[in-house]
Amino acid sequence: MSESAKCIFCKIVRGDIPAVKVREDEATLVFMDIQPASPGHALVIPKTHAADLYEIAETDLNIVTATVQRAARAMRQALAPDGIRIVQTNGAAAGQTVFHYHVHLIPMREGQKLGTHGRAPADTEDLKALAARIREAWEG
Repeated sequence: MSESAKCIFCKIVRGDIPAVKVREDEATLVFMDIQPASPGHALVIPKTHAADLYEIAETDLNIVTATVQRAARAMRQALAPDGIRIVQTNGAAAGQTVFHYHVHLIPMREGQKLGTHGRAPADTEDLKALAARIREAWEG
């Protein structure tokens, strides 16, 4: 079985498992993290499987980076955080748990504890509402 056949993010791209999507285009997908470090925590992934920064094609990396910037701008407008953490890890030792290149966008408030994941799954309806706010800002 290929890596992409087993990959949870590839399954999301194919529609085999659900995700609360913010936006997608032909090359990238932005969706809400189900165990967010803060409200609005989203992930940006390439639709093409690459395990990490070492494997992703330069053209895909450039496209993902542009999508990260657009998502961050929409997140800033929609949620008005004090800042946005951009996190990208490579390898288990660095904290990577899903081996499909991805970038975390984590809205931050002054004094908020740093972290890449929350301790509990988020309410799906809350994720949908946050995704809708970010999408509206993106499209507005």
